[in-house]
Amino acid sequence: MTRTPKSQRGVILIEALIGILIFSIGILALIGMQAVAMKNTTDAKYRSEAAFLANQIIGQMWVDRANLARYDDADGGYVPRIQWNADVAALLPGSNPSILVPAASGNSVTVTIQWRQPGEGTDRKVQMSNWING
Repeated sequence: MTRTPKSQRGVILIEALIGILIFSIGILALIGMQAVAMKNTTDAKYRSEAAFLANQIIGQMWVDRANLARYDDADGGYVPRIQWNADVAALLPGSNPSILVPAASGNSVTVTIQWRQPGEGTDRKVQMSNWING
């Protein structure tokens, strides 16, 4: 039977505790990376929804060129614009859509969609400009 010297007692326990500490730090790092990945995925989802909605209304304006000026923010009662505003509000949290059709510019339109992700203090924005010929 071999005896360990008194100075060696508890070394295995300290090594095990250090191993658990290193493992725990690694797990916390993985959880942090997962949280950042989820945040970035949510941001990408909202950005793609905003780009889709902007393209959707620009496509609608191409089809409805005769009423192009009615899509402007100043005309609040045009039915396709009201429906589009409802779609934006349903898909993007804290959204603020805007369409600018300057009378002097001819057929130039600018679609701007702003939204605020839940739990964040800054606004995100997608802006698209298009020249609608007809």
